[in-house]
Amino acid sequence: MALIVQKYGGTSVGSPERIQAVAERVERWHQQGHDIVVVVSAMSGETNRLLALAKAITDEPDPRELDQMVSTGEQVTIALLAMALQKRGLGAKSMTGAQVAIRTDSAFTKARIEAIDDTAMRAELAKRNVIIVAGFQGIDAQGNITTLGRGGSDTTGVALAAALKADECQIYTDVDGVYTTDPRVVPQARRLDKITFEEMLEMASLGSKVLQIRSVEFAGKYQVPLRVLSSFGEGEGTLITTDSEEAMEQPVISGIAFNRDEAKLTIRGVPDTPGIAYRILGPIGNANIEIDMIVQNISADNTTDFTFTVHRNEFRKALPILENIAKEIGAREVVGDDKIAKVSLVGVGMRSHAGVASQMFGTLAKENINIQMISTSEIKISVVVEEKYMELAVRALHTAFGLDAPSV
Repeated sequence: MALIVQKYGGTSVGSPERIQAVAERVERWHQQGHDIVVVVSAMSGETNRLLALAKAITDEPDPRELDQMVSTGEQVTIALLAMALQKRGLGAKSMTGAQVAIRTDSAFTKARIEAIDDTAMRAELAKRNVIIVAGFQGIDAQGNITTLGRGGSDTTGVALAAALKADECQIYTDVDGVYTTDPRVVPQARRLDKITFEEMLEMASLGSKVLQIRSVEFAGKYQVPLRVLSSFGEGEGTLITTDSEEAMEQPVISGIAFNRDEAKLTIRGVPDTPGIAYRILGPIGNANIEIDMIVQNISADNTTDFTFTVHRNEFRKALPILENIAKEIGAREVVGDDKIAKVSLVGVGMRSHAGVASQMFGTLAKENINIQMISTSEIKISVVVEEKYMELAVRALHTAFGLDAPSV
């Protein structure tokens, strides 16, 4: 039988009744003869409640103490789930990140896993016990409790599956799989049976919120088969796995991602001289502002226009920095727009099919949607459009590339 790692998010364990439902599901898997390791998040709302308590004390909580506090949310859940399983007659043992020995660096609130000692877990599995591990946390070399950042329980689940060489890592959430796009925007969106790590990584980085990006990176690196399933219903979910020969037979486009949290900044009349891009982007990077897409126009009259996008939350921070840079380098003006959105096509099939970009641009042209910026990679094409046209663009592209579910 298989060794399965299951991860349940906050909504899945949000009440005693839901914890009992998780216990029932775990019991079914265990009765089939599988070895089970369960990773859980804090009950929904609990982490926010704890953070609010810290904020009530101080506007700038010490990161070490913050980790010490927020890690308790998961500790409550693991104990409750262990009790629920024991009540059903199963051997079950809860373990914190420290008790498992999930070793991390000392970057409090955003630690990275360095090593996992599987000895204690294997000893419990040998007794046919179900192990329930606190997600989102570990311990550094000095014995301090650390946390992995928001969504870190996904990463814990994948990391444990890699350390134990599990047959599958199942991520239970409030959706029943990965869809071609957000069903709230396109009701005809379809659940995908399978998607590659590469595609899922692109979808996650481009705005799909199903999985935390670090967990997908981890799974791809250690070849851990990932499956996204619903906590609230049955089904096969979506398997995320390595690029295979079957991928060549997949549709050209697997999904459409979109992101409203974009803002665009343009510095006009930039002197077209060597090193000018660094002079513009260096101070932006030094301010810890992440840059996404970049476009530089062809030089005319020895000047050029330079445009880039940032997260919308960083727009007000980036604008004055760019205005200062413009004065220093003698640029003409700075303009900004925080009412844009990014729409992206993702699919490994692009590698072997020509004409995807022209079909995308033609589809948007038919809807009179202007493309402001374009970015491409081997398996992705992204465009920036006005935010008000984003949903129309997603729906039109979803239909144009044959992703709509068949009409019933």
